[in-house]
Amino acid sequence: MSGLDIAIGVVLIILSLIIIAVILLQEGRQSNLGVIQGSGDSYLDKGRARTLDAILSKWTKIIVFVFFILVFAGMLITKFA
Repeated sequence: MSGLDIAIGVVLIILSLIIIAVILLQEGRQSNLGVIQGSGDSYLDKGRARTLDAILSKWTKIIVFVFFILVFAGMLITKFA
């Protein structure tokens, strides 16, 4: 294994942990269950949650794209090296 393989592997591990964290921070699609559990949201909280969800969703797409690019780059490096 070369140093580049190890570096790509470490970056992939870090990116995978970041992907997990960003996905867990997102609000679920079943937001109606909050009423059943007794957590009442005000109108302002719902708008803030949508904005935060939109930001997290955008970052999830960017991080996953970078992750897959690094996976393919690592695959090509190991194949041709």
